[in-house]
Amino acid sequence: MKKSGFFTRTEETTVTDEKGNYRTKTEKRFNWGRILLVFIPVLALAVFLSCIRIVPTGHTGIVVTFGKVEEGSLDSGPNFVLPWQKVVNLDNRVQKVNINTEAFSSDIQQVQVSTTINYSINAKTAYTLYKTVGKNYYDNIILPRALENVKAIFANYTAENLISHRESLSGEIVTAMKADMESYGITVNDISIEDIDFTEAFTDAVEAKQVAAQEKLTAQTKQEQLTMEQQAQAERDVIAAQAELEVTKIQAESAYYAGEKEAEVNKKIAESLTPELVQYYYVQQWNGQMPTTILGEASSFMLNLPN
Repeated sequence: MKKSGFFTRTEETTVTDEKGNYRTKTEKRFNWGRILLVFIPVLALAVFLSCIRIVPTGHTGIVVTFGKVEEGSLDSGPNFVLPWQKVVNLDNRVQKVNINTEAFSSDIQQVQVSTTINYSINAKTAYTLYKTVGKNYYDNIILPRALENVKAIFANYTAENLISHRESLSGEIVTAMKADMESYGITVNDISIEDIDFTEAFTDAVEAKQVAAQEKLTAQTKQEQLTMEQQAQAERDVIAAQAELEVTKIQAESAYYAGEKEAEVNKKIAESLTPELVQYYYVQQWNGQMPTTILGEASSFMLNLPN
């Protein structure tokens, strides 16, 4: 008699013991056919699922086979790999980090610098970066090169020029970092200098110098204004003197012209006078009174006549 379960089966057989008696022996055995029928699909599904790897959005998948980095990268989303292969995810989004360091200017002034770096990795060459540098590429290459470039570039400027050339400093650091990171497939998008802090002694000295410069500028402005006023007054005096001279000249010319005109008129009058006309004018002007004094022609005597 056989009794079967899903995974096991029971078999009963009749056996004779040592005394010759008959008895029933029960044995349970695995139903391997049914076990394999269930296990194989489950195993196949498990193997299939183990080949599916999900790469998160904004990341690049690197395939590693027994420690060897495979060429090429996986895009975000589901990807099919072999069960024994491992997938390492690298973030290919733009990342922002802040770096604080100490530098020295060309005139040996200590400076505390705070910078912000925006960078990203090239998704197509991410496997090369992982193969040559590893997953901790920021600490291994980006941070050391950033610190070195900041210190080297700051050393080219005096302390006073560092603040006024902040944009130039950022541009120079970006240029240097791009040249360093290009071979690793890392793109340096931007570097911003957030803060430049000097020692307290240097800050006080700069403030004192600025105050002195402002006072000097104020004094120069006042002096220039006074000089301009004096120059303006001198110019006004020159203009007034020239105007007065011009008026005098015009008046002299006018008087000269008037004298010439009067002389010309008198000349014409004199030329037009005749003894008869003079006598006529004399008669016209006579008031009817006889003269009281007669002067001789030779001026040798003068005769007073009674009224």
